[in-house]
Amino acid sequence: MATAQLTTLSISTRNLASFQGLRPSEAAKFGPSVGHLTVGTGLSQRSFKGLVVKAATIVTPKYTSIKPLGDRVLVKIQTAEEKTGGGILLPTTAQTKPQGGEVVAIGEGKTAGNTKVDLSVKTGNQVVYSKYAGTELEFNGSKHLILKDDDIVGILETDDVKDLKPLNDRVLIKVAEAEEKTAGGLLLTEATKEKPSIGTVIAVGPGTVDEEGKSKPLSLTPGSTVLYSKYAGNDFKGKDGLEYIALRASDVIAILS
Repeated sequence: MATAQLTTLSISTRNLASFQGLRPSEAAKFGPSVGHLTVGTGLSQRSFKGLVVKAATIVTPKYTSIKPLGDRVLVKIQTAEEKTGGGILLPTTAQTKPQGGEVVAIGEGKTAGNTKVDLSVKTGNQVVYSKYAGTELEFNGSKHLILKDDDIVGILETDDVKDLKPLNDRVLIKVAEAEEKTAGGLLLTEATKEKPSIGTVIAVGPGTVDEEGKSKPLSLTPGSTVLYSKYAGNDFKGKDGLEYIALRASDVIAILS
């Protein structure tokens, strides 16, 4: 089974709360060999022997197909970018973890009450999914992800997030640009600009399905200016250089006018 060496770019101490002495505010890093974890600034050096991080579940070659069940979907993960836009080769630790791929198999759907509800995606769709969703596995030499239909954010058939078609109760929002100056006129650096929680709705999903299988459309409409939860959703940068976020409608707090 494959193992992986992780750095602070790919793991946070929030996920290691079970190790006494680690706090979310401290840095954590792996040493040269897998199975040795050292704790960085502010803590005494410690080792946690026997810690092995698995990169993915391996499906042995004797299996020739994977059939998702129920409302689950099998997605072939797109390859991470190995170079920057300027052609600079990125080390493995600096490569952007992909959040998209191609649907290669789907389950039979789910049942709500006495109604069968079809899945929102089809085989061949290019999709974007939630950051930490699903179970990753390696099959036929490629990385795949099995996740629920509800964990898929939207369908994206181009390379521009503006064209994202949100699914279910998801909403695509263009984030308002951060203030360039303070109220006193001081110019803000990129690091000190406060991330806004206001934006314009670009597209909305078809809505949710209730317990009886009936569709419930969302109350939001494209063009609305909204206030949303600060740490919700998935962030993207469009080809126009602007920031976008895809989140659930329930994470939208208010409509501004």
